Amino acid sequence: MAIESLDKLTFTIKQVAELTGITEDTIRYYEKISLLPRAERKENGHRVYRKEDLDTIRLVNCLKKTGMPLDEMRPFLKVSIDADPGEYPELVEQMVQHRANIVEQIASLQQVVDFIDLKLAQGKYRSSDCEVESGNGNRADGKKGATQSKPLSTAELRYFSAAPSESGH
Repeated sequence: MAIESLDKLTFTIKQVAELTGITEDTIRYYEKISLLPRAERKENGHRVYRKEDLDTIRLVNCLKKTGMPLDEMRPFLKVSIDADPGEYPELVEQMVQHRANIVEQIASLQQVVDFIDLKLAQGKYRSSDCEVESGNGNRADGKKGATQSKPLSTAELRYFSAAPSESGH
């Protein structure tokens, strides 16, 4: 699949796209915004990529999957693959913070899933019909008795409640 050139393995942009799952247009865009170094060119002007380029594109793809903005990736791409993280405490801190943000997003999404599960189990879709447990073990309607669900915030209830339309439908 790769082309043997100058005693080094090289790849066309099409091959890189196939190997990384990133489109050719996206690879060109990453070069244009200098997220990737400008690719070497053959005499005919076609881009030539090396294994190191593939590794960088794969790293960008992995960071992108975490939701990291492209601009925040730049410092990670400048560090060599075998660098000691201890030498880059600012990058470690950035990754720790990014991880904390993702954990927070997961918790928020889990509350949404819990709310949907509760609604499906109850067969009721209006928040006024919802039995939500408060932090002290009492239901929101003041009655004793625990439900299986986690407490929902007012914001969540507001988000998922279906307000009646003005036209009466």
